[in-house]
Amino acid sequence: MMKTYSISEAAKELNLTPYTLRYYDKEGLMPFVERTLSGNRLFKESDISALKIIECLKSTGMPIKEIKNFIDWCSDGDSTLQQRYDMFIDRKAIVEAQIEELKKTMEVIEYKCSYYKSALDAGTEDFHKIDKVGVTINS
Repeated sequence: MMKTYSISEAAKELNLTPYTLRYYDKEGLMPFVERTLSGNRLFKESDISALKIIECLKSTGMPIKEIKNFIDWCSDGDSTLQQRYDMFIDRKAIVEAQIEELKKTMEVIEYKCSYYKSALDAGTEDFHKIDKVGVTINS
């Protein structure tokens, strides 16, 4: 028998809240999720996989409206393969740019870690205000 999940179980599996899943449903991101006779959402493994893609897209900063377009294209079948491919190529470029920005951020953070480590070792931050020839640098 196929494993199914309640909304709470699905939320736990995805590290989300049930509220978030209800919001996604309200926004039309989960047309694939079935309901029980009493109206409760019933998630299958394939639904969990689809929601992982939704979360991936969301983590790149993609707006819900654009994610909805992707979900609609998936429902439309093979006629939208090009749109889906193009969307992922665009997302890839966006993520690559984000990675480059994060690398720059990491360089600053690593510099400041080194800065404060050497200040701690010297017992003073004034240590950094003197350049190699002993001249005080105005910050």
